[in-house]
Amino acid sequence: MIRKVFALITFGCLWLGLGAGQQVQVPVTVQAPATGTTTQTAGPSTVGLEDLVREALQKNPAVQSALHTVEAQRRRVPQAKALPDPMVGIGWAGNITPFSVQSGDPSSYRAVTASQQLLYPGKLKLRGEIASKEADAASSDYEAIRRRVVADVKTAYYEYWFYDKALQTTLKDKDLLTKLSQIAEVRYRVGKGIQQDVLRSQVEISLLLQRLAVLQQQRATAQARLNTLLARSPEALLPPAENIERSPLNYSLDDLYKLARLSDPGLQREQQMIERNQLAVNLAQKDYYPDLSVGYMYQQRPMLPDMHGMTFTVNIPVFYKSKQREEVRQATEERLAAERSRDNLQNELNFELKQQYLAAKASDELLRLFSQGVVPQSSLALESSMSAYQVGTVDFLSVLGNFSTVLNYEVDYYRELANYETALARMESMVGVDLTSTVVQPGSGHPAGGE
Repeated sequence: MIRKVFALITFGCLWLGLGAGQQVQVPVTVQAPATGTTTQTAGPSTVGLEDLVREALQKNPAVQSALHTVEAQRRRVPQAKALPDPMVGIGWAGNITPFSVQSGDPSSYRAVTASQQLLYPGKLKLRGEIASKEADAASSDYEAIRRRVVADVKTAYYEYWFYDKALQTTLKDKDLLTKLSQIAEVRYRVGKGIQQDVLRSQVEISLLLQRLAVLQQQRATAQARLNTLLARSPEALLPPAENIERSPLNYSLDDLYKLARLSDPGLQREQQMIERNQLAVNLAQKDYYPDLSVGYMYQQRPMLPDMHGMTFTVNIPVFYKSKQREEVRQATEERLAAERSRDNLQNELNFELKQQYLAAKASDELLRLFSQGVVPQSSLALESSMSAYQVGTVDFLSVLGNFSTVLNYEVDYYRELANYETALARMESMVGVDLTSTVVQPGSGHPAGGE
């Protein structure tokens, strides 16, 4: 149907020239908005989303930093489970000279001592489990950062793709308006039009130039954002984005809630911190019990037999009211705080998930409205106005308005498609399921149009 409209424009241009008794050299060559039946194959000069996501996960500093943090936390586990270092000492009594003794004095000696602290049974195991839970929490942080970076890359990619499409459509709009302005000038010269039509068309062209400047700036910003996520220079060249298709949303909101409860890394981290703090409570309770230190001493005395000695010492928690009891209370409060933090995060997660779900549904409905209703209807309106314009029953401004409407709705379609995919990408980071398709299908992602 849209192609019929553009044919009418060409015919109208020729008709105006013939009616004026002169040849009008204003060729109007218009390409219809791409439809779902048009086959497009991405060339080597385009960049795909899968490649960008893979590169971001390999090079993004935030992802790499989180990965090293996980490795660092893993190294703490064996440290926490190890015994305290043994203590070794040497000493002498008698002369000031090192290791010398006084002859004939039985109180003079040289000695070597060694001691080892042995914690109350279960303390080392609990310390190791606490360190392990902290490492698990760091792993959840890494997964959250990884998902966030993937979602940010996809969002930036969809924005970059949209501004490419918006620029293409606006440039096409500008070319067509220029040709329509030439038609208005011809009609004005032959006395069939008015100067207002010429001036209005020139104003519309100026507005499109302003719009192009803004779109170019926004495209450059989207490109810089994408380069930053890829750890590239913001000024690095980036090929145009491959075409995208609308990804089906095959999950209900309840399904997404369940998936988020099971796989959201933020919730997993909070649960791991709850378990970590419960282990800390158990460890604090064991601090009521004393630890044992075992020591050994070997002495050399002048003209007397060598001596061996053993020592066994324990700490007495006499200040338990201000130390151990408060330690247990502190650990208990930290566990309760982690539980409340988990509950709050669950509420925030449900809200964010529903917000993105509703946004996706709204964009999906608008996409369906654009492709099945608005674009065909506005095309019919343009065709009707062109027919009426040929017989002089509709003014030029009506034709110009209908023509701009058709092209503007194409930009709106691309905007909503980018919004839809962005909402899915944001939900992906919460539910841990791939909701967006990174495989490009030819002939998809375009508003429907008639033949």
